[in-house]
Amino acid sequence: MDERDAFLQATLPRLRAADTALHDGDAGPRITTTWSHSEPVTLFGAVRTVTGWSEIGLAFEWLAKRFSDCKSFDIEVIAAGASGDLGYLVAIEHTTVSVLGAAPAPYSLRVTQIFRREGGEWKVVHRHADEVKEGGSTSGQIERLA
Repeated sequence: MDERDAFLQATLPRLRAADTALHDGDAGPRITTTWSHSEPVTLFGAVRTVTGWSEIGLAFEWLAKRFSDCKSFDIEVIAAGASGDLGYLVAIEHTTVSVLGAAPAPYSLRVTQIFRREGGEWKVVHRHADEVKEGGSTSGQIERLA
C-alpha cells in the first residue's frame, strides 16, 4: 500500500463517521477525533470562517445544533496525497439532512482539507468548503444555516 492509500484508509472512515454525527446534531466526534487542537488551525467553511481552535470548536457546536435527521453522507474523493506528516484531500461531500427542522434535503460541498500527522494520527488543520452550484443555483440548504 502506498502512502496515499494508507492516508485515505486512515482518514476516510473517521471523517465519514464524524461528519455523519455532525449532521445528526452531534459535533463531538468531529471535535475529538478528526480535528487538531494545535495551532495553527483554520476553517473557511461554507457558512463561517474562523481561526484558532477555540473559535473552530464553537463553530462546530453551533453548526451541529442546526442539523438533524441525516439520511446520507458520503465523500467523493477527487484528489488526495500524503507525504511525511502532511496530507490533503480534495472532495465533494454529498449530504441529505434536515436543516433547522425542515424536511431532509440534499446538498453538496466542494471541500479541500489539509491534514497534519499528530501522535501517529491524521488531524485536520484546515478546511475550505463551498456549496456546489448545479446549473447556477444552490440547494438553499446552506443559506438556511446562516
